[in-house]
Amino acid sequence: MTSSANYQQILSDSDTDSDNGRTESFPDLSSSILKPYLESTNQSSLATSQSPSELSKIKSFLASSSSGALSCLICLERIKPSDPTWHCSTICYSIFHLICIQSWARQSSDLSASLAASRLPITAEKAAESSTWNCPKCRSQYSKSQIPKKYLCFCGKLEDPYSEDPWILPHSCNEICNRPLQNNCGHFCLLLCHPGPCPPCPKLVNSSCFCRKFQEVRRCGFKSFSCNKICSKPLDCRTHKCLQICHEGPCPPCKARAVYMCRCGRVEEERECCERDFRCENACGKALDCGKHVCERGCHVGQCGGCPLQGKRTCPCGKRVYEGMSCDVAVPLCGATCDKMLSCRIHRCHDRCHRGPCIETCRMVIAKLCRCRSLKKECKFRCNALTDTQVCSLTYVDVCKITDLVCERKCQRMRDCGRHACKRRCCNGDCPPCSEICGKRLLCKNHKCPSPCHRCHGPRPPPNPEFTLKTKKKKSNHQSEVTPGSPCPPCPELIWRSCVGEHIGAERMMVCSDRTQFSCDNLCGNPLPCGNHYCTKYCHALKSQSSLSVEKRSAESCEERMPTCPHSCPLPCHPGECPPCKVLVKRSCHCGSMVHVFECIYFNTLSEKEQMAARSCGGPCHRKLPYCTHLCPEICHPGQCPLPEQCCKKVTVRCVCQTLKKEWHCLDVQAAYRNIGRDPKDISKNQFGLGLLRCNSDCKSKVQVVDSVLQSRKPKVEEKEPATEKHVGKRRKRRERVRVVNQASRLQRIFTAVKWLLLFVTLSVAVAAGLYYGYKGLLKLSDWMNEVEEQRQRKRFPRI
Repeated sequence: MTSSANYQQILSDSDTDSDNGRTESFPDLSSSILKPYLESTNQSSLATSQSPSELSKIKSFLASSSSGALSCLICLERIKPSDPTWHCSTICYSIFHLICIQSWARQSSDLSASLAASRLPITAEKAAESSTWNCPKCRSQYSKSQIPKKYLCFCGKLEDPYSEDPWILPHSCNEICNRPLQNNCGHFCLLLCHPGPCPPCPKLVNSSCFCRKFQEVRRCGFKSFSCNKICSKPLDCRTHKCLQICHEGPCPPCKARAVYMCRCGRVEEERECCERDFRCENACGKALDCGKHVCERGCHVGQCGGCPLQGKRTCPCGKRVYEGMSCDVAVPLCGATCDKMLSCRIHRCHDRCHRGPCIETCRMVIAKLCRCRSLKKECKFRCNALTDTQVCSLTYVDVCKITDLVCERKCQRMRDCGRHACKRRCCNGDCPPCSEICGKRLLCKNHKCPSPCHRCHGPRPPPNPEFTLKTKKKKSNHQSEVTPGSPCPPCPELIWRSCVGEHIGAERMMVCSDRTQFSCDNLCGNPLPCGNHYCTKYCHALKSQSSLSVEKRSAESCEERMPTCPHSCPLPCHPGECPPCKVLVKRSCHCGSMVHVFECIYFNTLSEKEQMAARSCGGPCHRKLPYCTHLCPEICHPGQCPLPEQCCKKVTVRCVCQTLKKEWHCLDVQAAYRNIGRDPKDISKNQFGLGLLRCNSDCKSKVQVVDSVLQSRKPKVEEKEPATEKHVGKRRKRRERVRVVNQASRLQRIFTAVKWLLLFVTLSVAVAAGLYYGYKGLLKLSDWMNEVEEQRQRKRFPRI
């Protein structure tokens, strides 16, 4: 009974938090786990051992596990001995809750797949297959297939290693680790199943130094060493030896200097031994076998070979083959497209078959999308701007990334906190964490959260059947004393129960049989059906899909349409991008003579220069110049008319009496008005150019002749006799007109009635005649058919 009570006390203490005021007590398991390693290294205890860094990590992990101080870096909650866990096995060896790392890995892989599908020319399925996720602490990369699905011990041999034995390390199988040690030495870890990296191999082996001259008995984990002597290994030249201290890896190139000859033997230079094989800059120049050409190769070893122009020859582009041609005859051009690969390694030459190198200036025009994919623009990219090393590995996607296009649209997506929008210019969807202060009231009701804005009480992730853990029943710590046949009492066990909104961190300790639901004081924070906003109500029960659809139909209208335009989206708030705006907008031309009608999506996607060109009507400007009476001769253009004071149209200039007249240019007329102190703007159209010439002696005599001629041409005015008719009033005239109209309308009604009567009589006679003659015709048809029938009977049955 005493051991059972002690066991219950240890188990109950390990399952409770320190926040409740209880003191946790855990047994020290370091000595039992590290005992095989200490025995193999002939060390008595941990205090006197010269442990490597890996062993120090194991000690710290064991101390944290034994004291219950391990915390999950994702949810920041304490990792209990009964919680399923997963640990990183590459660099940091950190431990996380299994459900937390599964949610983290799924979200990270889905995000990387969506970004890859939007930026690379691959399908969504291929992007999902090649997606990766990283460790939350050391950022080590894992593939999607490495998402943990089972709860395994540290060494990976036992599934669901939970044990109630307090003398077994939590999350351990309590067996030999047996994992392969570092550097593939062939030995295995001797510790019990443990967290953290395995320590170096403690086996004693005969090992040689790096230069293989000395041998010593050393630990297998530290078998690589230097003897601090001269290496003396033969170098690549097989003539000199390495003069460095015994070192790891291959020996450096030979630096001994001497005089060496080039490949053709014409030039001698003093060079390092590792560079003794070199070529001079002289051409070979030896005669080839054909006797007509010389070797054009540079410095080389051996024979020059045959003439490359003998035998089969091709045109410069290589599409047409010629045989039997002499080597001194130029091959004709085939006339086809060259189609040789340019130096950019992406495009081909589009010229006709030509001699000599292709044109090196390669340009490519690509349709570039900005990072948020709301602006599309054709960008020019010069392939030759890259170095040869960059060109060799260049792809179309790399070309698109070189010319980065950024629009002015601000991202309206909500950040992880669910309270603030991103507001970053041209965001690619990977919104940064919120930088605002949280400021929410903590559970103590006295202080506010000083951390950066976060989603403190978000909903729990939905369970995934693929990662469902096996349930384990805990053993009861007391014996039931229930009378046989009586009903079972209510369950008295204390369990953690979530609020109605299923918020993380808002659980309460309640009796298992108490089914009372409660609501915490946090905001709901669940995403609404539109996918753009989050619920701002206080904690409430989650609604069904039918109520969500009703809420979706009654949702407010969409906030912003992309690309940005002054018209609102006609749909209610919805996920994804809004449909293109088809509203017709009116824009007058620059000269105001006509009005253009454009679709909003088309007009807003144009640049400012393209909008100005689209608004032009293409006709004359038709705007009056400011200093004269003429119209602008330019094509419809924005802004002020160019050079209004340089109008070159002809103007008829007259004297004051309009006898003399001449033709001047408009700019001279404007200058003449300015010289006499008058502004050309104030001159009317009829008076423009009048009075600028001086009258002479001929003007007065001509004016007198003109006046006499005009006086003779005037018609004589005859005096009208006064009207003798008697004045008639307006009312009488109106009554007379009404009487005449009434008489005319009465006659019209009579004529109309007679017309309809005649039409009715005519139709009646026609119908009666048709019926009569139709009846007569039917009788004649019946008689004729009877006669035909009688003749047929006579032919079939003749009289005997």
